[in-house]
Formats: sequence, C-alpha cells, structure tokens
Amino acid sequence: MSDARDTILAVLEDSELEYVEHRPGVFEIELPGERKLKTTCRLEVGQHALGVHAFVARRPDENHEAVYRWMLERNLKMFGVAFAVDAVGDIYLDGRLPLHAVTPEEVDRLLGAVLSYADDSFNSILELGFATSIRKEWAWRESRGESTRNLEAFKHLKP
Repeated sequence: MSDARDTILAVLEDSELEYVEHRPGVFEIELPGERKLKTTCRLEVGQHALGVHAFVARRPDENHEAVYRWMLERNLKMFGVAFAVDAVGDIYLDGRLPLHAVTPEEVDRLLGAVLSYADDSFNSILELGFATSIRKEWAWRESRGESTRNLEAFKHLKP
C-alpha cells in the first residue's frame, strides 16, 4: 500500500495537480477541463487495488433511458474506468487497478482517461438529460438580458 501511495504522490506532485490527502492513501484531486470546468476524482489505495471514483453529472432530469444507453455504449470503448450511477442516479466514472499495476505511467494514464471521459461526455450528457432545463435557462437569461456565453454549446436548443 505504501508503494502505491508514494507513486500517486509523486505523480500528483510532478503533474502539479491540486489535491488533498484526506487520510493516508485517499486522495481527492481536481482535474481541470474545458467543457466540464473541473472534475473531482478520488483515488483510494486499498489492500488489493486502487479505486478510482469521479463525479461527472447529477441525476438526469429527463430521458434517463437514452442517457444510460449512451453511457453503456461508451463503456465498451473505455480504458480503466466505466460510467456508473449511484443509488440516486448521479453519474460517475469508476474503476479499479490492481496495486501491482500502480506505476507512474498507469496513474497518469488513468487520470488522463478520467479527465478525457468526463470532459468529452459532459455536454452530451447535459443535452440528453437536461434539454428542458437548458431551454428554460436560455429563455430566462434572454428575458433579463443576461449573458448566454456559457450556453453556446447548446445554441441548437435555444427556444
């Protein structure tokens, strides 16, 4: 366990990522993105494996079947983590890596995969699961003369 912890610490320091070690071997890391501005990722060193858990989006407001199907189809092509939902339906990326495979290269690859999958999927999940809310947000902002700059990715949903 201490070897895996030391490896993770070295990768985090070398990458200059913001992190907190809540207790030995449990790291909370902020991964900066573009579409999803930041993804919070937890690495947890266990007795036999490194657990990886990252929040992607809250439970979709609508179109659940399409959102979950979209995620399951993506799971077939993903490395190290897969989409999952918790008991309330919030969306995560989750995975496990055996401790003997915890090397600087694999930790870096795993964090890169989490960032890439969270960031690349964010707008698709929002569009599929929150279209009505996005339309309402457009209308509300325009009625008040508010900026719609951060809604530009969804301009095709503009009412």
